[in-house]
Formats: sequence, structure tokens, C-alpha cells
Amino acid sequence: MHKIALSADVLKMIQAQRGTLHPFARLDLRRTAHVVVDLQNGFMEPGAPVEVPVAREIVANVNQISAAVRAHGGRNVFLRMTVDSGSRASWSNWFAHLHSQESGTSLTQAFTRHAHYWQLWPTLTVTDADLTVDKFRFGAFVPGASELHEILQRERIDTLIISGTLSNCCCESTARDAMQMNYKIIFVADANAALSDAAHNATLENMAFLFGDVMSTAELLGCIAHSATSGADRAATG
Repeated sequence: MHKIALSADVLKMIQAQRGTLHPFARLDLRRTAHVVVDLQNGFMEPGAPVEVPVAREIVANVNQISAAVRAHGGRNVFLRMTVDSGSRASWSNWFAHLHSQESGTSLTQAFTRHAHYWQLWPTLTVTDADLTVDKFRFGAFVPGASELHEILQRERIDTLIISGTLSNCCCESTARDAMQMNYKIIFVADANAALSDAAHNATLENMAFLFGDVMSTAELLGCIAHSATSGADRAATG
């Protein structure tokens, strides 16, 4: 698991700017979605094309969050990084200039629909109540990247819990764009994974200072439980 190390200076600035470290501590679970980013064999399996070893260590936390969200009326959405002929054509510069021909071909083969590496990691808990959405860019909200925004809008979702991998690539890209589209963002410190502690913590500081709320799994589960209890109390007395 990553060693979490948010700097005291950043925490002080957040407190001064917002008056609290956790602006989204009270949740309306009916309007909350847990977005699980790219926890697929191609990022998780030993020797995989884009292996992120720590990603295997966060699965238990991701499953706990999914269970809590599911139990209290929220929505879990599992994103799958996907490459097809359309994305290779429309995102051609990434393949042509930021990969060798060999590595571009390897990624295409790995993340083609129904390939082994494209599949979700087998120890993730995914139920019939959950959604899976294919994603054709790092961030899920870039035009043409996925149908996620339209799905969330139909379900009146306004708050996103972000988990998955890589913290500093697809997770951060998705969270940044979502915040600027007016979603509330909770980025889970120990349910996201990068290739190094330094890269992971740099993302956490960006998220905490500029884009949303950063919580641990334990903090988030506490907020979900408290919010669910408060909601039940309001319903009983309303």
C-alpha cells in the first residue's frame, strides 16, 4: 500500500480556504456514484503490459466501498480502458508519437474488447446492480471518451467517489474533468494506486487542494454510515 504523506502546508491551505478538510463529509447516497477506474487484468496481473503492483493491494478497500455504496442506495460504475480502431484513429497522436510501434500494438491487443487483459480483475466484487462502462481515453469525461456523463445525468448523480488506477493518470484525469463539470469529488487515498509513492502523493495533493475531497477508506465508510443513518432519521421524522 502507498505511504500517504500530504504536506502540512497543503493541509493548512485547504483548512484556511474551505474552513474544513472534508467539505463532502455528508453524502446523499441516492445521488452518489463510486467510479472504479480501470482495475483490469492489464493493470493488475503480474507481468501485465501496464502492471501497477499496488493496485492489487487496494482491491479490498475498493470492494468495501462498493459494498457500502450498494447497500445504501448509491451506484457503482466500473470503467474499462478500451482500445479499438475508432480510438486509435481519433487519438492517433498518442499512439503514433508517444509509443513505439511495438508498444502501441501491444496496448491495442491488450485492451481490445474481450481480450484477457481488458477483463476486470477477478477479485473485484461486481454485482448485477452495478454498471460497467467502456472508456476510450485516460479521462472518462473527454468528449467521445465514454457514456459515463450521460449515464450519471440520467440517474441525477452529483457526487463521485473515485478509486482505481493509475492515480496520476486515468483516475486523476477523470476526477479533474468531473469536478469542472460540477460533480463533487471524493478521491480515496488508499483505494487508488500509482507506480510510486511520490506520484501517488502528488496526485493526492492536487486533488485535495484544487479538485475535491481526499479521504481514506475508513473515513469515507464512516461518512457513508453517518450519512445513511442521518438520512433514515430525517425520513422517519419528515
